[in-house]
Amino acid sequence: MGAAAHRATKSTRPADVERRWFVVDATDVVLGRLATRVASILRGKHKPTFTPHVDTGDHVIVVNAEKVKLTGRKREDKLYQRHTGYMGHLKTTTAGKLLDGPFADRVVRSAITGMLPKNALGRQMLSKLKVYAGPEHKHAAQKPEELSVG
Repeated sequence: MGAAAHRATKSTRPADVERRWFVVDATDVVLGRLATRVASILRGKHKPTFTPHVDTGDHVIVVNAEKVKLTGRKREDKLYQRHTGYMGHLKTTTAGKLLDGPFADRVVRSAITGMLPKNALGRQMLSKLKVYAGPEHKHAAQKPEELSVG
């Protein structure tokens, strides 16, 4: 029994997690490939200390979200819906209009959100995601590392 008692699975506690900051340039990167990579980092699956019920992920800054690449005819055909809060006010917009408009970050944010858990833990992970339509971000003080995707 002595040998088996020492082989215990280590479960990471929230206090033990060390968070790093990454910056991703979305220029000409296919949306799905970008989203899967970023979602994986937000969850913490790239770390050996990954624990499913603990938020072990890192912070991710996505810049140039308006320049993300959509394959096929998704720019014209892919639809995004949002609700204003009034009865019958379901607004539908194409991906192209969203990317050209003032809320270009919503396309990337929506893709990443869909790949995270749909619970309190997933919402906590989503708070570590910062998406900017343009090339500037305000997190230089955190010294983010460049992360290549695609």
